[in-house]
Amino acid sequence: MKALQFKSFGTPDVLEYVDVPTPERDSSSAIVQVRSASVNPSDVKNVSGHFDHTVRPRIPGRDFSGVVVDGPSEWVGKEVWGTGGDIGFTRDGTHAQFIKVPLPALARKPEALTHDEASAIGVNFVVAWLGTVSYAQLQAGETIAVIGAGGGVGGAVTQIAKARGCRVIGIDIAAPVAGSPAAELIDEYVPFDDNTVSRVRELTGGVDVVYDSVGGVAFETALHLPKRRGRVVEISATGKRRVDFDIIDFYHNETQLFGADSAKLGAAESAPLMSALVEGFESGKLRAPVIAHRFDLAHGQDAYRAVAAGTAGRVVINM
Repeated sequence: MKALQFKSFGTPDVLEYVDVPTPERDSSSAIVQVRSASVNPSDVKNVSGHFDHTVRPRIPGRDFSGVVVDGPSEWVGKEVWGTGGDIGFTRDGTHAQFIKVPLPALARKPEALTHDEASAIGVNFVVAWLGTVSYAQLQAGETIAVIGAGGGVGGAVTQIAKARGCRVIGIDIAAPVAGSPAAELIDEYVPFDDNTVSRVRELTGGVDVVYDSVGGVAFETALHLPKRRGRVVEISATGKRRVDFDIIDFYHNETQLFGADSAKLGAAESAPLMSALVEGFESGKLRAPVIAHRFDLAHGQDAYRAVAAGTAGRVVINM
């Protein structure tokens, strides 16, 4: 089969378009013919050597959508989608024509989504669901502030929150791109600047949940936004990894702080979250993100370069 593979760390130039053996299934796995696979910033970081646990040579790629071509009879021919913090790192990933996955990793793809749309869901929506639903336990009628609302994860958080009947305060340097799901669903937009805290406090008196997809430089702002016993979710450390905050204010407010890391979930552990998202996409409560660029596998380097350059919208490789 054809695949992208890297043997050394570096820029997207280290990715090679190669012929490698097609994986073969065993009793605990299935073979999926990959139809589409998105490229995430974490995939670019993986190729660059950001992650210590990556084993080389490696086919990268975390998210996929495709069709089961070898496996249990009840799954053969079924359209599936998935993601995982192991695939592309310690096991070969999705930027290839076929991928071998554990049987528990199989999750039905929503019929409402095309393969390229479905391939753009995984990482962003899994970490969004993990933080809002699994950890912060966001409830209908609550208010959530989303820092980085214009990004991939922020947009996914916004959609999940609105689907659960919540009010969304979007916080970012610039307003979300017009026409994106996040732009249409945010109830109030607040610029990220020195007045963010006072403006959000004026609007809400304090929010129930803060989902900070920026972290680092935004961490102190995030901790000043929740009301008493509010919840703060952190997933990143943009700009700096060590932060300062007033611990007296923190414990007086009885703030709950969560870290959410989708990379800790393998493909099998991610599958239940992918399955939980299906109803939202099939009912129309959730929408696929904007796909900015589509590439074929032979031009996979260009797909990685587009993501590395900070392209707005999702980048997808169609096999």
